[in-house]
Amino acid sequence: MTPIIFQKTDGLLVIDKPKGWTSFDVVAKIRNKLGVKKIGHTGTLDPMATGVLVLCLGKATKLAQEMTAYDKEYIAEITLGATTPTDDAEGVITPFPGAKKKSKNEILTALKYFEGEIMQLPPRFSAKKVKGKRAYAMARKGQEFKLEPVKVNVHEIELLSYKWPTIRLRVLSSKGFYVRSLARELGEKLGTGGYLSALQRSKVGKFNLSHATTIEEASAKDVLPI
Repeated sequence: MTPIIFQKTDGLLVIDKPKGWTSFDVVAKIRNKLGVKKIGHTGTLDPMATGVLVLCLGKATKLAQEMTAYDKEYIAEITLGATTPTDDAEGVITPFPGAKKKSKNEILTALKYFEGEIMQLPPRFSAKKVKGKRAYAMARKGQEFKLEPVKVNVHEIELLSYKWPTIRLRVLSSKGFYVRSLARELGEKLGTGGYLSALQRSKVGKFNLSHATTIEEASAKDVLPI
């Protein structure tokens, strides 16, 4: 049997994704920088988001699908009193009619609704497929379509701070969970509207920001062997 020969760049690279970059931008940059042809990532981050993006390089790409299923932790900032069509700050912000300031107790009570196993409606601007087409593509064209709720699990949800209209949360969730949907649905629950105004992914499985390097500083020595 011919032995499998591993290269220095066969392994996992944890990147602290900067704001404004797509996950595919990061993959393309690292592919060019390290000279690695095969790279997969373990869960897309929207351009607005920052934080942990685990890349599987070379022979480690076989792990990408498995690692996509890992639980993920987020630090989210949600702004109440307004909505956007994208459920985040990248959409046109529209003040919510009649929105009134909520107390901390009202926020805590509403958050309990999102603990544990829940059915969550994905954002209209998402990669979910409807009859073979991406939802975001149809949304951009103004087409009508219906998304179905998806079962997800919120293991932990913690209120870090609150000063109207801004909430900061720590959320530990399962695969398939959309923080943008949480922002929208929390706003609906409170009767104020709401959208995601900032997001950092702080953990993917056992990998956190302490394992991460920047795109600029990334090199072969940062690749974790498999």
